Amino acid sequence: VQLVESGGGLVQPGGSLRLSCAASGFTLSSYAMGWARQVPGKGLEWVSAIYSGGTTDYADSVKGRFTISRDNSKNTMYLQMNTLKPEDTAVYYCAYTSGRGQGTQVTVSS
Repeated sequence: VQLVESGGGLVQPGGSLRLSCAASGFTLSSYAMGWARQVPGKGLEWVSAIYSGGTTDYADSVKGRFTISRDNSKNTMYLQMNTLKPEDTAVYYCAYTSGRGQGTQVTVSS
């Protein structure tokens, strides 16, 4: 069982990034999956979730700017992040009940 995130990087405020989370060893669409983020020295913050039936949910801080989705044929989950702000800077993790990935760094700075 493995989750591998990609797509992080440095972007200017107002810019966009799309994170990917490739799953192996299990069928991603059968589980509730989510994204969380962490700033050094602070706790893990939940960002978004997508449930097995396709329902999605978002933290208030990202609602209207981030979109979670999945491609069942690729067993991959995505997080489209638009109108990024400096306060979105963090390590982003994809996760489900049995584990999480290694994380990908997102830095929003001019």
